Amino acid sequence: MKSPEPGDGASTRARIQQVALELFSERGYEATSLREIAERLGVTKAALYYHFRTKDEIVQSLFEDQLAELDALIAWAEGQPPTLETRREFIRRYADLLQRRRHFKVLRFFERDQLAMAKHQAGATLRDRLTAIQRLLCPPDAPPALRLRRSLAIMAIHGAWSALDGPDLTDDVRREAGLQVALELVE
Repeated sequence: MKSPEPGDGASTRARIQQVALELFSERGYEATSLREIAERLGVTKAALYYHFRTKDEIVQSLFEDQLAELDALIAWAEGQPPTLETRREFIRRYADLLQRRRHFKVLRFFERDQLAMAKHQAGATLRDRLTAIQRLLCPPDAPPALRLRRSLAIMAIHGAWSALDGPDLTDDVRREAGLQVALELVE
């Protein structure tokens, strides 16, 4: 097995995250070992440990970038008037965030392996952010049907990447379909 090349720490780290995410999605978080991640990467376990000592560290790193961007989006929305146009713009920006740098893959993993992620700090943090998003889209004292409808807008964006399958469906097509449904639901 080879060790990472000098000076390629960021790209090696990103490659580890990518391969780990693939394995976690294929086999599940609990069923995937650091040894398997190292083998798929073609590196030694020591080389993997240089970047991540545990699977938990890998998962945390997967969520950190996404959470930083999500926090910025939530902060933007909190500074806006609670209007229909703000909700629509938030939904558009959220859909863009998920597609940019392929954040939807992290959410897909989180949704598919909820039991394992329920025990992980990153899972609790992401749930907190999704709760904040729901509050932005609809106040907690709104009628239950309206709260559900607007919560489903976020689910439409997430679901576009898991519910829409087929070789002819690109990520752009999935994003647009989820966005269209989500925009209808936040009216």
